[in-house]
Order: sequence, then structure tokens, then C-alpha cells
Amino acid sequence: MTARRHVEHCMGTVFSFDLRPPHVPAAVLNDVVAWLHRTDATFSPYRHDSDISRLARGDTTVAGCATEVGEILDLCDRLLETTGGCFSAYASGTLDPSGVVKGWAVERASAMLRRAGSRNHSVNGGGDLRLAGGPEPGRPWGIGIADPLRPGSVTTVITGRDMAVATSGIAERGAHILDPRTGLPATGLASVTVVGPSLSTADAYATAAFVMGDAARDWIEGLPGHEAHAVRADGRTWTTSGLLVSGP
Repeated sequence: MTARRHVEHCMGTVFSFDLRPPHVPAAVLNDVVAWLHRTDATFSPYRHDSDISRLARGDTTVAGCATEVGEILDLCDRLLETTGGCFSAYASGTLDPSGVVKGWAVERASAMLRRAGSRNHSVNGGGDLRLAGGPEPGRPWGIGIADPLRPGSVTTVITGRDMAVATSGIAERGAHILDPRTGLPATGLASVTVVGPSLSTADAYATAAFVMGDAARDWIEGLPGHEAHAVRADGRTWTTSGLLVSGP
């Protein structure tokens, strides 16, 4: 059986699904996609009527929102502590947990597929990936990490199975990641990719690591189960000690 692929525009980005055998019924993927759109309707800061927008304006309380909102805000509180303030749902000055919602949604989408029997798949939400199993028996996934300073090139290829891969950087949106401690854009790195067991945290850790700059290397080394690859603003790179790569 061949791979089954699907592309969906959601959350202001593109979600792509690469499903390998054993396949699940098409209705399963349809349910996952519908859930992603409901999640967008709940968390989008660009929708006036989303739960997050109403909560940020003070028009409702957490109790009046979808139950997932409380889950995300609790996760943001834990991440604020874990990252020493380098990740915050209030980095822009108002409530906006977008820095964790996409990774959490991709992680949840992958879990929905696994519960339905999909053991080998890739779910990619705007460049952040949750990988299950492998693309074929005996072969790991290979993920090319875009070089933020050389469009069209890769800085390295990360290999592995059953892992999450999240990248934060300047490649697509320029210097847009704010340091919550100063309110100013972080500029020490051009990109940082974090690999870990869950995209719910790896996505936020990549944002925090970008804010930390070179100090992120030691911080990631101290996080069990996590590794990182970074490109400095001057083009030099560093990689944590346990990351499996196969060259650019």
C-alpha cells in the first residue's frame, strides 16, 4: 500500500498529513481535520468571537470557555516556569497562547490517528512535526531543517522515529519572536530546532530557546529527552550532544 497524503489550510498555516500503512478509514482523518478547525475557532487571536479573544478582552472567564482553554493556560503557566520566563502567553502584552497551541494541536492530531490504529505517520503544522513510527519498515524519518540564511538550502537533516521536531526562527516572518522579559525581538539566533517526545512542549521550547540565544544550548542539554540544532545570526551552527543528524 502507498502513502496517503492530505493538505489542509488552518490556523493561518498549512497542515500536511503523510500516512503510511497500516491505513485508517478516511473518516478518521476527516474527524482530525474537523477538530483542527474547531481548535482554530477556539484559540485564534484574529477571530473576534474566539474564546481566546473574548477572554483577552475580559468578556468571559476561563470557566466560560471550551475546556481546552484551561488546559492550554495551565500548560503556558508550566512553560513560563520551566523556561525561566523565556516563553510567555503574554509576550505581546496581551493574552495570546499561539506559541503553544499549534504544537499542542499537532500532537493531539497525531494522538487521534494513533488511537484509530495509524502507527506510521507524519503530521506537519507549519513546519512543526509529530512523527509516529517510520515511513517504511526499518527506515527512520529524515527531516531536512531549512537554513534560515540561505533560502532553498538545508542546514542539517534530523533522523529518527516517534519524535517531535519544532523550529523557531526568522526564515518566514523575520525577527518576529519577542523576548517576554524585554518586549523586544530576540536577535541572537537565526533559527533553533528542538527535538523531543512531545510537540506540545517542543514547540514552546523552540520559541524559548530562540529567545535565550546561545544560552539555550546548555539549557536544552539539561532537559531529559530533548536535543537541539541552532543557526546563529552569523551563520555558525551548534548542535546538542545527543542529536542524530545525517548532514545537510
